[in-house]
Amino acid sequence: MPVNFSKVLIAPSVLAADFANLGAEVCGAQAAGADWIHLDVMDGHFVDNLSFGPALCAAVRKQVDIPTDIHLMIERPDHYLDRFLPSASNVTIHVESDDNDIAGTLLRIREAGCTAGLSLRPGTPFEVIAPYLDQLDLVLVMTVEPGFGGQSFMPEMLPKIEKIAAERARLGLMFHIQVDGGIKAPEARLCLAAGANVLVAGSSVFGKPDLAEAIRVLRS
Repeated sequence: MPVNFSKVLIAPSVLAADFANLGAEVCGAQAAGADWIHLDVMDGHFVDNLSFGPALCAAVRKQVDIPTDIHLMIERPDHYLDRFLPSASNVTIHVESDDNDIAGTLLRIREAGCTAGLSLRPGTPFEVIAPYLDQLDLVLVMTVEPGFGGQSFMPEMLPKIEKIAAERARLGLMFHIQVDGGIKAPEARLCLAAGANVLVAGSSVFGKPDLAEAIRVLRS
């Protein structure tokens, strides 16, 4: 997943797919022009919801040729990391997790041949991730409180995106800025204008009668 933050990338979230037809769903998203497939892993502790684990991520990886973007919303990413790495192109962990060595976990992700991302909840200030910026390929700004799909976009996250983009430019770094939560076409425009370039989209892609058109609208 080479870093080119001038290009808009669309990463449909499996969380919104039809799990009874998951293979067809992710293959359809790829054929429709998706750039990545986004997998939200939830453990019922870090967030108040359960989603899926390494086996489903591995099954999705076998179905697609585009990068798999695994977002670990779990308390101990350092403990479970090795179970997800074989299925991942990118792994994003949360700065608020119980991992006592965030830098060490990011290094492990990169040493495994994946790119490494760091995410922050809406209530977490940008300054918490600032020490890690030079170790990252991606920063994920949650634009809803993580745990459940279908929530409304939080526009108060836009200044955080702008601050991250400004700091990236100031330091001369190269990492993607990803947004996740309530992203439809109007929100996509706002996030892209603020400096994001990777849009995670759930119900605004999966479930639409024309996936290619849905992706085109987000990208444009």
